[in-house]
Amino acid sequence: MIFGRIPLRYTVLMQMRFDGRLGFPGGFVETQDRNLEDGLNRELREKLGEAVSAFRVERTDYRSSRAGTKTHVVAHFYAKRLTLEQLEAVEASAPRAKDHGLEVLGLVRVPLYTLRDGVGGLSAFLENCFIGNAREELLGALRDLEILEPGSFSGLKTPALH
Repeated sequence: MIFGRIPLRYTVLMQMRFDGRLGFPGGFVETQDRNLEDGLNRELREKLGEAVSAFRVERTDYRSSRAGTKTHVVAHFYAKRLTLEQLEAVEASAPRAKDHGLEVLGLVRVPLYTLRDGVGGLSAFLENCFIGNAREELLGALRDLEILEPGSFSGLKTPALH
């Protein structure tokens, strides 16, 4: 509930990074990681704490990939559905994570609503500074997972809840 009276059906977490930009938790695959998902789950523990050990990001959570033209890095994007209890546990454990205060300055809940002024909420949030493709990945996931109605992306001024 927002303001104690408006029900929210979904919550999306992003992180405030060390460089002041918004992004999603992740990192590089290391030699001890057997595959992308092992590397991602290790990075999630480092960025978000031990509460992520209660679930595992799997290949079925994969959304997209994009190759960097200047960095020669391929970034893979995953989206995982959690229960409310899992989400709250992640938020509670994040301040004790290995990388908290270093690579990660905190977690942010994406405002998946529009305020009465037609500007505040998601539209205002999208004006922040995002790392790489994080803004596009967020919007793509909201669309693909049917969190926002399909027509709500035109102009990005008044996204409608699904």
